[in-house]
Amino acid sequence: MAVQESLKKVRTPWVERISRELAAGEGVRAGFSEQLERFYDLLEQSIVTGDMAWLDSILYDWGRSPTETNLEQADYNVSFILTRMISLTLELARDQLKPKDALELLTAIIPVLTHSLGVVIRYEMETRVAHISKELGAVQDKLQALDQNKSKFISVAAHELKTPLTLIEGYTSMMADLVQHSGQPQMKSYLEGVNTGILRLRDIIDDMIDVSLIDNHLLTLNIQPMWVNHLLNLASNEFKKSIAERNQSLVINEFEGSDLMIYGDSERLYQALSNLIANAIKYTPDNGQVAIGGRLLPGFIEITVKDTGIGISPEDQALIFEKFGQLGKEDLHSSGKVKFKGGGPGLGLSITRGIIEAHGGTIWVESEGYDEVKLPGSTFHILLPTRTEPTNPVLVKFFGNLEQQIETELRGKENPPTDNPPA
Repeated sequence: MAVQESLKKVRTPWVERISRELAAGEGVRAGFSEQLERFYDLLEQSIVTGDMAWLDSILYDWGRSPTETNLEQADYNVSFILTRMISLTLELARDQLKPKDALELLTAIIPVLTHSLGVVIRYEMETRVAHISKELGAVQDKLQALDQNKSKFISVAAHELKTPLTLIEGYTSMMADLVQHSGQPQMKSYLEGVNTGILRLRDIIDDMIDVSLIDNHLLTLNIQPMWVNHLLNLASNEFKKSIAERNQSLVINEFEGSDLMIYGDSERLYQALSNLIANAIKYTPDNGQVAIGGRLLPGFIEITVKDTGIGISPEDQALIFEKFGQLGKEDLHSSGKVKFKGGGPGLGLSITRGIIEAHGGTIWVESEGYDEVKLPGSTFHILLPTRTEPTNPVLVKFFGNLEQQIETELRGKENPPTDNPPA
């Protein structure tokens, strides 16, 4: 029997059996049978002509047909149907045809069905990837909106807190003046404690404002000539008391490039450096050491802040530079800016990264891991461009005018005007 005759003989039982097994309900089965009839017509055309492209249109429709529910539940309905279709075709050929005719039919039909299965799987995967990409895009939009709302909240909260804090600070100062003349040492002690809290709260509010400026790309830099060793000397003096209280040592090593004049915002860079040193002191046990060094690289100055502290685990080394990126349990932290594992809002390193990147530099940390017994320590690296000319247009114009003025004065001294100009 020819393959075409075998196809006609098994057609009706093929459609009935597949629709009965794979479609639930009479209403669904009727529509499914129509699709199977269409598929079988195209299947016959493919076998007769030897061109499998006849099936592309229906396979495309089937492969792109999954509903949102199918996609969310990871149901691969069409590929399952085609897989089961291949199995049922084998059974029907065995039941309906003689062995020789069945072998001829299967030799012709199985490659076409296998090709169809591969095409449908590809279409289903493309549809699923598009669905997942759409979901990821929606999630990303939500996260971006959430981050923007968080930045707005930080900005509004910080500015709203400044007004009552200023009032508290003013009244506390007036009360301190009254107590000073009244001779009440206990009250004076209380007010000093209140003032300490005010200063700490002001630092937190200032950090919140800085984070808001960085997030909204509003951080402005006052670019001026500066020297790195000046910043290091200032830091050494600022942290003397903290280092003494913790019985630690702060070592500043001279390095090539530290005395090189570069252009940058010295106040902001000092803020970044102070954050790193305070962080190193905080996570180094008493009797430990904090060492600052660096080196001159082509086009850059590298500054390192190395401590003998508890270290940072590899999975947390990127987290610490994010906003509110605190490690460990916050309720176990001690209070204080440089006390061992002292608590805080977790904004210092985020601000530091924002300042360094605003200068065109970068920052990263190296640590073997976290261990409070072996104390592997951490090393923070800052890379700053060695700009020897101002990049701010205002400064460029200022220094350009200053240079012209000096040159004019020097020329005037070399060629002084005569009392009797030529006629």
